Amino acid sequence: MKFGAERASAREMEETYMAKRKGNGLGSTPVKIKRSGRPDTWGVRTPMHFDRAQQKEIRYWIGRDFETKTAAENALSEWIVQFKKGEIAPRSDLTVGQLLDRWLEGHRGEETTRSGYGPKVRLHIKPHVGDKKVVDVVDEDLNALYVLLGKVPAQTAGKPLGPASIRHIHHILSATFQTVTGPKKLLRDNPASTANPPTERQIKAATPEFPTLTNSETAKFLEQIWQPCGNRACDGGKAHHCRRDAALWTVYAATSCRRSEVLGMKWSLIDWDTGAIELRWVVVEEGNTFRLRRLTKDGDDKAVIYVDQSLLAILRWQKQRQEAERDRLGERWVEHDLVFARDGFKLHRSEAGGPQDPEKVSARWRTLRRRLRLPAEFRLHDLRASKITNDLDAHESPVEISANARHHSPGYTMTRYGRRRAEGAKKLAAASANRLGLATVL
Repeated sequence: MKFGAERASAREMEETYMAKRKGNGLGSTPVKIKRSGRPDTWGVRTPMHFDRAQQKEIRYWIGRDFETKTAAENALSEWIVQFKKGEIAPRSDLTVGQLLDRWLEGHRGEETTRSGYGPKVRLHIKPHVGDKKVVDVVDEDLNALYVLLGKVPAQTAGKPLGPASIRHIHHILSATFQTVTGPKKLLRDNPASTANPPTERQIKAATPEFPTLTNSETAKFLEQIWQPCGNRACDGGKAHHCRRDAALWTVYAATSCRRSEVLGMKWSLIDWDTGAIELRWVVVEEGNTFRLRRLTKDGDDKAVIYVDQSLLAILRWQKQRQEAERDRLGERWVEHDLVFARDGFKLHRSEAGGPQDPEKVSARWRTLRRRLRLPAEFRLHDLRASKITNDLDAHESPVEISANARHHSPGYTMTRYGRRRAEGAKKLAAASANRLGLATVL
């Protein structure tokens, strides 16, 4: 009997405690709120529930100014229905700008990748939606952003962003929102998943057709860059500065390598017997500086290309020129094993023997472009495009062309670089007509 009495007493205490909680509005029971100078009102709080934004159990006031108890009960019932449907938004003041900062800080990609994301976030996303709460963002907000970026000139370029840049911004936002999307997280659905960025067709239609050099035009270009300048101080040999970049431009034109890959080539990674060159290092820009780092493009950390013995002869010429430069500079030369290292021409603060500044290489290319009267829009990267396009036009193996270019598939190579279609299409039509005997029909 005593044990039963103790259980009854404990149950009574618990019921009394719960009644007090409900009376204080801490449960899901409306309570009357005393007002001074106006009629009393009714208030009601939510039941205890899990908030995805704060990752904890919470409750809050649904309202405190209901005129009647019935109105408060109806508001509570409506909240419960919406909560069960998953329509109650989390309570968080986290902004899009704060979430982007957190995403960038935790990004595990290459430094060059993060440095490329930073300006897009700072210049094109934050000024427009950075102050908006993450829980309030819907796909219409992102669609409006994409339309705005495509119409209003950007601060840096002085013209609106192109479809490819806008789609890249969409990918950034999608990846950012995805970090807080899912069960027991801030968002139930990723708003970017239902947004409408520019399509692949729109991107392709807006992509400019950059010029390429044919084989004969490339041969003429190579002939011009190896000609001595003819100045009084020029002896036509390796020492004069007029030929300091001749081997560099030749390797670009003959290998289809990227700028960063050529600048990262090392002597110790050249197999002089087989003509194999391992591309293990690259020189990349990071913000306002640059550095030599391991090649990680497309996950290929041991890319190998094969070159002809004639190009190896040019590399031997470059090696002899570099050795003469090393002897001339003495202690001012710091060896990094780079094929196209920083030389002593107009050497100021930068060390000789180290990696070259990629932007200065591009600046020298623009000077050469004007001197040789190449098209004004012809980029250094277009030497790569010219090599790939000429190889495709010559019906070389797409598999080997793609491997040499370090593309992920031959299909991408043929789609991206097979530009001179008219001539090839005419040859195909003529060959097909001959096989069908169309010339004898009439």
